[in-house]
Amino acid sequence: MATAEAAPTTAAPRRKRSWRQLPVIHQLRQSVGLQRGMLVAGLVLMGIFVLTAIFAPLLAPYGYGQLRDENGVFGAQQEPSSEHWLGTTVGGYDVLSRVIYGARTALLVILVAILLSIVVGVLLGLVSGYFGGWADRVLVVICDAIYAFPTLLLAIVVGIAISGGQSDLWGGIFAAAISITVVFIPQYFRVIRAETVRIKAEAFVESARVIGASNWRIMTRHVLRNSTRTLPLIVTLNASEAILTLAGLGFLGFGIQPTAGAEWGYDLNRSLSDVTSGIWWTSVFPGAAIVLTVLGLTLVGESLNDLVDPRLRTRRRAAEGEPSPVGDVAVVPGGTLAAPGGLRGLEPLGDNS
Repeated sequence: MATAEAAPTTAAPRRKRSWRQLPVIHQLRQSVGLQRGMLVAGLVLMGIFVLTAIFAPLLAPYGYGQLRDENGVFGAQQEPSSEHWLGTTVGGYDVLSRVIYGARTALLVILVAILLSIVVGVLLGLVSGYFGGWADRVLVVICDAIYAFPTLLLAIVVGIAISGGQSDLWGGIFAAAISITVVFIPQYFRVIRAETVRIKAEAFVESARVIGASNWRIMTRHVLRNSTRTLPLIVTLNASEAILTLAGLGFLGFGIQPTAGAEWGYDLNRSLSDVTSGIWWTSVFPGAAIVLTVLGLTLVGESLNDLVDPRLRTRRRAAEGEPSPVGDVAVVPGGTLAAPGGLRGLEPLGDNS
């Protein structure tokens, strides 16, 4: 008796993630009209800021603490000229050089502060949301108490406790970064904890528990990567807050010494007396650097916020007369609205275990 030969079954190949699916690039391709213009403008300003910070030694005509060249001392409060394109400060420093090097200081503070905030905030939020219990309640109360304090006041207190208010370049960078980190940790904690509480009740997590997966594997393989999808948005918004907090610390005199590094807030503080004397260049350019950098980061953050929400994206298409593609909005059982591919990390159970 002939037996039918079973047809070979082949698993569907996993689709490779291309560079077009990267967070910012994916949203840029989705954006339309004014939304795309805002996102592009923000990315351009961010790009100028980052490139200026990276290539500061090549772009700056002088050092941030340089007071003289081969022609002699620069002189204090010199008007913009061919030798000093943006003039000199009350201390005799070149304004253009200090603005350029100030971008490097701001970028270093942003990187250190956000990296520390993500590591601590995500870890605490993941553990707190997954295990719950008394530790969860204690962490929630502590983060709520920290979140209730004024941001700048808390940063000043932490900065004084760390460095005494004055320090060298790296000491000032770490003091400012740690003080900003204390302010940002509750934000990451709240977001990750809320997502973890929601995701741990999903069916695929329960299935992983049934087959004997450890808590650590479930947390890192299933829960973590599905609870961090909004982090790029939070990072861009927190980066602008970090610059404002750093500038506020420097403006109040709790920043970096001028001979140890350039900082925009400190330069604004030193230019207060110049404004009443009609000397505008010592305050306009550091202030413009702060405004443009924060504007670029805010435009990117707000644009990503709109594009992440499919309801806003659908309304924008409808307002501009574009048809909304089928399946643009997907309802996730037990969760929130998500864009297509928003749950790509939820592979079948056999792949994850």
